[in-house]
Amino acid sequence: METLHIIALTHRKLELDEIGKFHIEDTHLESRLTRVKEKLQLSEIMYLSTCNRVEIIFSSKDDISLNFLYKFFSCFKEDLSSEEINRIINIAEIYHSKSAVEHIFKVAASLDSLVIGEREIITQVRKSFEICNKLNLTGDVIRLLIQRTINFAKRIYTESNIAKNPVSVVSLAFRKLLSFNINEDSNFIIIGAGKTNKSMLKFLYKHSYNNFTIYNRSLQNAENLIKSLGLNSKAKQLNELADNKDNFDVIITCTSSANKIITQNIYSRILKGDTKKKIVIDLAIPGDFDTNIIKDNNVELIDIESLKKTAKKNIQIREKELDKCFAILQEQIEEFISIDKERKLERAFHKLPITMKGITSKAYDEVFAKDLKSLDPKSREVLDNFVSYLEKKYIGVPMKLSKELLL
Repeated sequence: METLHIIALTHRKLELDEIGKFHIEDTHLESRLTRVKEKLQLSEIMYLSTCNRVEIIFSSKDDISLNFLYKFFSCFKEDLSSEEINRIINIAEIYHSKSAVEHIFKVAASLDSLVIGEREIITQVRKSFEICNKLNLTGDVIRLLIQRTINFAKRIYTESNIAKNPVSVVSLAFRKLLSFNINEDSNFIIIGAGKTNKSMLKFLYKHSYNNFTIYNRSLQNAENLIKSLGLNSKAKQLNELADNKDNFDVIITCTSSANKIITQNIYSRILKGDTKKKIVIDLAIPGDFDTNIIKDNNVELIDIESLKKTAKKNIQIREKELDKCFAILQEQIEEFISIDKERKLERAFHKLPITMKGITSKAYDEVFAKDLKSLDPKSREVLDNFVSYLEKKYIGVPMKLSKELLL
């Protein structure tokens, strides 16, 4: 555990676009990390990137000095200037040994996230390890760390309510929509093809909704969204919205427009005199939906402001669970320390059989070579079996005694 270190660039000290500069594309991951590993002579390395953090986990016997960090960042991102490297060194969060274990445990359990309790991070940690392990970048130290990290995160999610009350606007909007018991064959108008609507469509498709017409300024982006999710949907340009000829039950909108997208005139044209209740989910800031429409129409509006109030309440509920989570955290860290000591012992004793083989060979070939020549075949066979038995069994006793002393 003493060789374990983490360099973290997170939302606490960096803007999200700055963190994005340290993201590595999948196609460059192997070459970039291999270069860092070789140049800094690291035993192991793992890379984790999410929307609000980049974490580099590695094993090294070297002291993580300012000189080491300068070499690391100049190697990790070669286009950085000296001034930029020195700035990042001052901003980066550096963790060693026990603090590194505590940090990655908290990250995976979403106790250190921008939004506490969002459990997607555990999947990202697992996937990042699997990729780096497949590229032969990790070894026993990081393998054990990630195994225990995943176990800890699972325990947090099952033994606490940290993740049971949704706080993301997409999750809350989807739950609110389901409360209206809309049919699976309901027709949706989706306005905007950005990340928010993509997340919403994932939720909808997973729950068997599939009748979507997607409007976007860029027709290509709307078509790409449909293709990426495997939807059987129609893509249209946003300027065709007023000419929508199909009936609809739900509108979901999220664009970056400064002006209202759904005006009273456009809504009247797409409604075509339909008096049935419609649901509008407006996730845009500022809103895309003209709220004056509600006065004269049968509309249920789900907007950002109402969702934020619910999110705030749920965040407060999650924060009450933190004491329970931190108690489990300390327990798991102590357990990891014990397991790490045992694994360190096993790694040390793993070298002994090779050493023993060398001693045996020297005894046969040099020290007792003359004496062995005088043995008859039967005696030699007994000796060989005796030595072979000792080689197999001798390590058990010192291993057991050492474990008792350490643990």
